Amino acid sequence: MSHNNILHIDTSLVHKLIATQFPQWTHLPISSVKHGGWDNRTFHLGEHMSVRLPSAAQYADKVEKEQYWLPRLAHYLPLPIPTPIAMGKPTQDYPFPWSIYRWIDGQIASAEHINDMNQFAADLAHFLNALEKIDTTNGPIAGPHNFYRGGSLKIYDAETQQAIDKLDDAIDAHIVKKIWQLTLASTWNKSPVWVHGDIAPSNLLVKNGELTAVIDFGGLGIGDPACDFAIAWTFFESESKDIFRTTLAVDDDTWNRARGWALWKALITYAQLAGTDVSKKEESKLIIDTIIKDHQNRS
Repeated sequence: MSHNNILHIDTSLVHKLIATQFPQWTHLPISSVKHGGWDNRTFHLGEHMSVRLPSAAQYADKVEKEQYWLPRLAHYLPLPIPTPIAMGKPTQDYPFPWSIYRWIDGQIASAEHINDMNQFAADLAHFLNALEKIDTTNGPIAGPHNFYRGGSLKIYDAETQQAIDKLDDAIDAHIVKKIWQLTLASTWNKSPVWVHGDIAPSNLLVKNGELTAVIDFGGLGIGDPACDFAIAWTFFESESKDIFRTTLAVDDDTWNRARGWALWKALITYAQLAGTDVSKKEESKLIIDTIIKDHQNRS
């Protein structure tokens, strides 16, 4: 392990794991996947399968959750989600459970790959509406296993306030604090619903210009769906954002909490990044500016 406790995972390790646990697939080629993820490393196994391995202990307890729940949710959803084929066991070479999934073809979502952003926004909202309608009996409540997605943002209040203070000269801290207080002023007071937990372009697949699949359910849990709507400020423009919200039929309080999820992530990313990763820093600042403008337009 590295000093960050992130495992070094490469194709030779995957070959060894497949050979010892699933010898029937030893003959298949294995290749790393472009944009293969940070929390998990993803590899192509043959033409029709993928291998997904957690990169650190804090991601490992998501494996069994996904293996159990994804087949139970898939039937009710309008788009494909990952289909588990097998679950690997920890070994001396690799200390965590790991998964083999059916391969889903597609590119990760980006503006240049999408034909109609308004249609994309509507399709994503329909998917989330369907996810929320699924029975939550025995579903995993928000907690450390999914970094509190579906839970209250109050858990991140201290680090958010620290980030605002650190960025005092770089942002309009007064307005940002006001927006953050709006975020904390309400809670989800309905029955818990299913949340994906990480609705981001890297977890949305596009084919022929359309949304075709939703992947990476490590953040899966039940609770407040606001965390799944943060993409409104990080990916959509004004018209597609409005279509997304209208299709979701979200009330003002939930929309404020969704904005808070986007703000929290942008603030901590902007505050933590050294000047080396300029593009990430600029992207985070742009999201903060977008959120401020959105708040001022709606006030």
